[in-house]
Amino acid sequence: MEDDKQFVSNQPQGTVPMQVGGNKNANNRPIGADGKRDWSFGLLDSFPRCSLCCQAAWCPCIVYSENRQRLRHLQQQGGPLPGGGEKYDDHCCLYGGMLLPGYAWVMHMHNRTETRERYGIRGNAHRDCLTALCCCSCAHTQERREIELEENSFRK
Repeated sequence: MEDDKQFVSNQPQGTVPMQVGGNKNANNRPIGADGKRDWSFGLLDSFPRCSLCCQAAWCPCIVYSENRQRLRHLQQQGGPLPGGGEKYDDHCCLYGGMLLPGYAWVMHMHNRTETRERYGIRGNAHRDCLTALCCCSCAHTQERREIELEENSFRK
């Protein structure tokens, strides 16, 4: 008597994993063979956001602190920070204190690297260092706009 059992000769194929959280490439920038992409906005594309650009130029400690808080909240909670964060916190004061002797770029470089890594953006520590040192207000604005793209993807 023959068994009428069916045998599976193929293993099930993998499926695309579910993506939790916001869209980290909301502008659908092309991803290269290295798995990285460019920034959604260029370094000098900050001028359409004139108020943010001015705030980053005149009060970089506030923009740094808000960017840091918003990025941390996205990383830890998987969603946007309600209210956009506090304007004045310990990191704002520390950044402001480091502006006077000219060392705030060190904190900014670290935050820029974290932002770049979160969004899979092409670059390296040397470029982050030079950008934070030479173009801090444009860099703060560029980072904020990248964070806002992910935050806005939750609201759709």
